[in-house]
Amino acid sequence: MHCLLVAATAGEIAPFTDHLSQTDKLDHIELDIDILVTGVGAVATTYALTRYLRYKKPDLVIQAGVGGLFDRSKPLGTVFAIKQDLMADMGVVEKKEFKSLTDLGWVAANEMPYKKSVLVNPASTLLKRVKLPKANAITVNEISTNKERIHYYEQKYKALIESMEGAALHYVCLQENISFLQLRAASNYIGERNKKNWQLTTAINNLNAKLIQLLENL
Repeated sequence: MHCLLVAATAGEIAPFTDHLSQTDKLDHIELDIDILVTGVGAVATTYALTRYLRYKKPDLVIQAGVGGLFDRSKPLGTVFAIKQDLMADMGVVEKKEFKSLTDLGWVAANEMPYKKSVLVNPASTLLKRVKLPKANAITVNEISTNKERIHYYEQKYKALIESMEGAALHYVCLQENISFLQLRAASNYIGERNKKNWQLTTAINNLNAKLIQLLENL
């Protein structure tokens, strides 16, 4: 199996790359891994991933990264497997109400690669094999701090996780018919701007422990 591991920054997967350079366990299974660091944001991710796919088509693409958590009853550091994603802030505010591209009629709700206006990971068997809590995610260009917008995302999309790259992975892989998996570790609560309250190190360590476990058991 040829697997592509994608991350926005090298730091998010540093424990995994360190482990990969020291272990020989993966040498005993038929798994070939490439690593692609895309840069931050959906545009950078779309470009880097599409450019890579011009030359290679992996059997599986795994995106690993940290993200913000909407539900404050859930602990920071939790790692989620993402069921669906979308570009949540792509649209317009009219009369104090945010309208998405679907709301505006610019994109049909079930127009490829969308399903009911979201980008769903169809690999249900793979998601079941990953013994992690499942979550709906949103992708944004601007990290959410506005209370009204945060409430909108929670209510409209039942969002649990926010990132700046996830929807790009879903969009490209769905268009190219490539199996994919998005893993997100919660590093902070949405709206919390005091970084002393963030748990970035814990999130990265937990994310990479799950990533190592997943790849060694594929």
